[in-house]
Amino acid sequence: MGKILLVCRLAARALRRRPAEAVLMLLAITAATTMLTLGLILHGVTSQPYQQTRAATNGPDVVAYLSGPTGPGEAPITGQRLQSLVQAHVTELVRAPGVTGHSGPFPLVGALVQAHGHTAGAEAEGRQGSPAAVDQPKLTQGSWVRPGGVVLERTFAEALGVRTGDRITLNGRPFRVAGIAVTAANAPYPNLCYTGAGGCSAGPNVPVSEMGLLWLTEPDARRLATAASPLAAYVENLTLQHPASAGAFASRYGGNGPGTPSLAAWQGISAADGLLVQDEQQVLNPGAWLAGLLAVASVAVLAGGRMTEETRRVGLLKAAGGTPGLVTAVLMARNLATALAAAAAGLAAGWLAAPLLTSPGAALVGTPGAPSLTWPIAGLVMAVALAITLASTLVPAIRASRTSTVGALANSARPPRRRGALIAVSARLPVPLLLGLRLIGRRTRRAVLTAASTAVTTSGLVAVLVFHATAGRAINGGGSGLNNPVYNRNEQVLVVLTVALIALASLNAVFTAWATVLDTRQPLALARSLGATPEQVSAGLSAAQLMPALPGAILGIPLGIALFKVASGGGPMTIPPAWWLAAAVLAILAAVVLLTTIPARIGARQPVAEVLQAELT
Repeated sequence: MGKILLVCRLAARALRRRPAEAVLMLLAITAATTMLTLGLILHGVTSQPYQQTRAATNGPDVVAYLSGPTGPGEAPITGQRLQSLVQAHVTELVRAPGVTGHSGPFPLVGALVQAHGHTAGAEAEGRQGSPAAVDQPKLTQGSWVRPGGVVLERTFAEALGVRTGDRITLNGRPFRVAGIAVTAANAPYPNLCYTGAGGCSAGPNVPVSEMGLLWLTEPDARRLATAASPLAAYVENLTLQHPASAGAFASRYGGNGPGTPSLAAWQGISAADGLLVQDEQQVLNPGAWLAGLLAVASVAVLAGGRMTEETRRVGLLKAAGGTPGLVTAVLMARNLATALAAAAAGLAAGWLAAPLLTSPGAALVGTPGAPSLTWPIAGLVMAVALAITLASTLVPAIRASRTSTVGALANSARPPRRRGALIAVSARLPVPLLLGLRLIGRRTRRAVLTAASTAVTTSGLVAVLVFHATAGRAINGGGSGLNNPVYNRNEQVLVVLTVALIALASLNAVFTAWATVLDTRQPLALARSLGATPEQVSAGLSAAQLMPALPGAILGIPLGIALFKVASGGGPMTIPPAWWLAAAVLAILAAVVLLTTIPARIGARQPVAEVLQAELT
């Protein structure tokens, strides 16, 4: 029999002997690879709905925002002088090489919108009653603009909670909602000002992050102008002979200087329309790495416990002529096979779950279609699964393969490390703490893994709390109280991510507790023979998990804050109240105690005579 076939057969037999451990390892790695697949597969999924919306609305290739030159502290140019300057810019733009069509210029006025108790800012664009040749918003409800009737961009209407026929006020003037529409010429609420073009001003005390878009007739738009928010800008829509050159055109004819047209290419608007899904990616990608770290901890505990149980099998392989390399290959083959199966399951689960997260929202029409699962994505996911397995099982496998044949066949107990300081400190403690501290001393690396996994779990939970505090301040502190689609979608993703992290951390706590029970049967049985009760032994096993979990939970607080800061790209952040953080830490520690109690009680109630007799034989 060849070595490869031998390794495969021995690995298959090992998987059949311990299917439960293989399933648990499969679940741990699958959770991490599923999140990673979701984070990678969402790239570019909103491009198709944007193109469909662009075709349905005769969307522009370039949007030009035109205003007069003003210096710092100067009042904006308005009236006939502004119209003359705008007309000069329009003439230059429509006569530029490559321009094939245009519409406008349309007046743009900042408006303070009040509806259903909400207050928000908006850019009010004056339009004609007839359809425009370029950028005619597509109605999804109602009819087009008419005197006294406005049309709201769909995401903005949903945020305000208004429907066709509702009454709203703009700068104190009453209007009726005539219709609701979508457009490809502007980013949706709340990312209207993402492209950097346009005035993006609705007057004083209106944050840019709360700006929406609406259309009304040109006379109504001009009547909205106030001293605080005058008519100081116009918008012109352009189509080009070569749409792909829109970015170069915007760079050539636009600028940021006073009086220079501010141009936005359709590529930038498309990117702003995709921010809803991109925000999901920003949440999922760090979550995938957190899940990967927890998977490493879980697999490491599983692998370490399995290697301890298979010491005699290693001795038999070596006695039959197996080299340390062959033994390592046999021990690693089953883990790598499980990792590949988990990667395949994660790819399938991520691909199937992606449509739940790829909705472009109310800003676009059409559907994104099936997400693209490419070979580079599949290769990266496979590589991550193998890296998780290698990082957590290679060292135990090499250590086991280097065990002497006689020692492995004898399977004698590992002599404990004697630390004088630890013994002196623990001797003065109650029995449960004494046992717990000495168990930590025997398995220091396992205690470090427990602290690390608790820190990872706490950091994920703290990041969720920071998000809720930040979102709550942004919504309530902004004064509008609007239903923000970005916050809603991120909250849904965070809930799923938190559940997955807690599930992985729970599995890891159970793995660690059970592995500790198996490793310490003899010393705990000896402790019981010397007078320790089963309750004290059970409490000692729980304490061995709780003591390293405490510093891990505390360390998770600053890590979670830093994680949110990285995921949000350095955006605004609100630290949650101290009692939120304290409650999160206490909840995690209580969960650790609860999850380790059952394995600890099972281990503490094993008959002492049977355990010690097994040690003697």
